[in-house]
Amino acid sequence: MRKNITTFAALALLSACATPSEAPPIAGGGMCDAQTLQHLVGETVTQALGANAMRSSGADILRWIPPNSAVTMDYRMDRLNISYDEKSVVTEISCG
Repeated sequence: MRKNITTFAALALLSACATPSEAPPIAGGGMCDAQTLQHLVGETVTQALGANAMRSSGADILRWIPPNSAVTMDYRMDRLNISYDEKSVVTEISCG
């Protein structure tokens, strides 16, 4: 009996380390669509621009990308990326 309990405990711990077969669901369920936001390239970065862009894109997360900065390469379907230059002018809008 003790051997069965030990085996079960070991399997439970190992299963916690297993890699999931599919990505976990996104918290807000928002699917980003940056196609309709391309007209904002060239605009000055403002808090209102970010809020309106998020609302229009359907994204749950906004990531501002300053000039010459490193960003993670993970892809998130619910994240809107807005890159801007040294003059705070939007240079690129994308999802991920």
